[in-house]
Amino acid sequence: MGAVKSKRMPRAVREQQMLDAAVQTFGQRGYMAASMDEIAELAGVSKPLVYLYLNSKEDLFIACIRREAKALVEAVRAGARPVLSADRQLWAGLTAFFTHTARHPDGWAVLHLQARTHGEVFAAEVTVMRADIVTFVTELILAAAREAHRDPYLPSGEVAGLAEALVGAAEALADWANSTPGVTARQASATLMNFAWAGLGDLMAGRPWSPPDGEASDTGAGVGAEDADAGAAVHAGRTSPVR
Repeated sequence: MGAVKSKRMPRAVREQQMLDAAVQTFGQRGYMAASMDEIAELAGVSKPLVYLYLNSKEDLFIACIRREAKALVEAVRAGARPVLSADRQLWAGLTAFFTHTARHPDGWAVLHLQARTHGEVFAAEVTVMRADIVTFVTELILAAAREAHRDPYLPSGEVAGLAEALVGAAEALADWANSTPGVTARQASATLMNFAWAGLGDLMAGRPWSPPDGEASDTGAGVGAEDADAGAAVHAGRTSPVR
């Protein structure tokens, strides 16, 4: 009786193996330093097979970016369940974001560092992902406004700016959390909620911050001690929505 041939691994499974190896290599060594030989060896396949499946190093890197971006967006959207209040949706979404980036540091390095610094083609892929997350955060801010006011007035430009600022802060905080021992996803989320949501809560309540009277908005002048004291008095006593 002849020897029984082992069943061939499905193409989709083999391709994911290659992507796993590529994300690890790109994330840890960087796009320029990573070699197809190294990726093939880590994946347990031949280099010609990697080229057969994914054409080139550039195409392989783009495939990594798209996979990691899709996984991150899905994690954030799954975490922020629509049944929750707007602030709890944001809290849950942030926690999902920081949890995912902590569990997949190589994937986060591919998205946040490597893709942005090695060519417009790669950066454009990340821009698509980031726009999706910014849109989602914009929806949460508008939902919060609707909860706070039956007929809210928030200029679209202001909401867009707030969402951009919040996403940018989350990205920077993910880098900090991943490089600081002992910082959990929950702690990172609470830090950002304390930093951002308290201010958003004032905006929803109709208490936006504005420059002191008589100060030109574009002069770049510093705030005097009296103005600082006044600002501190206005903001004193506020507590975080997250415990």
